[in-house]
Amino acid sequence: MTFSTLKRIAPWAAALAASVIAQNTCEIVEERTSISTLKLLSIDFNEEQSHYWSTACGDLKPACILEPETTEEVAAIVSILRENNETFAIKSGGHNPNNYFASVDGGPLISTKKLNEVIFDASSKTVRVGPGNRWDEVGEQLDATGYTVVGGRIGNVGVGGYLLGNGLSFMSTEYGWAANSILEVTIVLANASIVTASETSHPELWMALKGGGNNFGIVTSYVLQAYAQGDVWGGNLEFDATPKNTAAILAAVRNFTENYSDGKAGIILTAERTLGTLLDIWIMFLYYNGPEPPQGVFDAFLDIGPIINTCKTQRYSELLSGNNWAVVKGSVYTIGTETMPLPSQEDGPEIMQSIYDHWVNVSDTVKFVPGVIASIAFQPLPKGVATIAKSKGGDMLDLDDDIDRIIVELDYSFLFKSDYEKIDLTMRATYDGIQDIVKGYQQSGMLQSDVYLPIFMNDGFYPQDYFGRLRPEKLQLAQKVQAEVDPDGFWKDRTGGFKIPAA
Repeated sequence: MTFSTLKRIAPWAAALAASVIAQNTCEIVEERTSISTLKLLSIDFNEEQSHYWSTACGDLKPACILEPETTEEVAAIVSILRENNETFAIKSGGHNPNNYFASVDGGPLISTKKLNEVIFDASSKTVRVGPGNRWDEVGEQLDATGYTVVGGRIGNVGVGGYLLGNGLSFMSTEYGWAANSILEVTIVLANASIVTASETSHPELWMALKGGGNNFGIVTSYVLQAYAQGDVWGGNLEFDATPKNTAAILAAVRNFTENYSDGKAGIILTAERTLGTLLDIWIMFLYYNGPEPPQGVFDAFLDIGPIINTCKTQRYSELLSGNNWAVVKGSVYTIGTETMPLPSQEDGPEIMQSIYDHWVNVSDTVKFVPGVIASIAFQPLPKGVATIAKSKGGDMLDLDDDIDRIIVELDYSFLFKSDYEKIDLTMRATYDGIQDIVKGYQQSGMLQSDVYLPIFMNDGFYPQDYFGRLRPEKLQLAQKVQAEVDPDGFWKDRTGGFKIPAA
């Protein structure tokens, strides 16, 4: 029975038929293979469903959870999925909070949890990493080698989706986007074939995977360039969000982005509000690739006078694990983004304050939503990142290195799914308003107007037009590769994610 047939029968019957299809697929996997299959509502099933950042994703109920341990087992699952029309999802760390991107209701969930190899090759200075890892786990296994890889800034983030979304790292100003260090990808395509993509083998697929999302197949391992790594310095600074502090902090992050004097330094600057006014603070994540930062690197922030300073010398994996406090557990979680050109020092105070004030004003409209926490992050994207990315073969974002940018990340977390529609509209109003502010300043001449401003996939809200914001030639590449590796629309029609528009 096809989905077109289901549409012609009663809704309740369609739901029942879809459920039967999904259950049959799980049963077929059990009958034909030895792949671990977690049954609906079993203890292990519930445990796996609890490992989403957003409870709304975890509340979706797959018919079963499949846990392949090898690339061949992933291929076997894809072969079985091709026998029917059911929807499915692939989950790495469960960080993406968009419903159906890494979660599913009624179809099988393919968990990459057991595809968790971390194999360091000292001779080639590379690491083979499975998508089922989280970045603090990768860091822990590499600690003893004296090397690391470019990865997430919060340890709990999963490897798989992060790398497919390009991956912004504390190390990006040294080594580029995380995707720029992908040397090889092993992937299962829609026809269940296994392909290795690299600069010399299937190079267009390799390029499309570096920021192209889950549109081309299921990645079962990455070979990543490794980099020498000793102790690092980092932690968090916390500031009261007084008007004086806010003005100083916004000026400091603007200046830091333009005058990025030391590529070993990395920051995330976030403002956090619980809208019952119980909390109104700035929290800054700091990183330096060395036991201590040279004098002057972070002085503009430290001189503002943090009320809490947890920065210290530590192992890189410890820093990542220490940042896991930022994962808001037990809440519905949403994330959105916008990209802006860096304003001049003269116009920076007005423009940065306008964006901050807009966020405050819009987030205030949902201050009575139970448990709501609003967050905005200013993430420096200096032009040097684009220079490094180009030197390593590029990626789908394909940034030019003529200007500095800031990636704005927006987060709303709240307690009850019943409030999702209200927060959905609030998120859209927040990033749409930021885009309007940027365009307004471009029209006035206070911001450069002829600027390429793609959005960052890893921080994207589900309605945002990721592929429409790419350069036309990169969109065309994605369309070409999709037509070659998935001519029947297996990934396009059967699972979630940011979709490539038709050519």
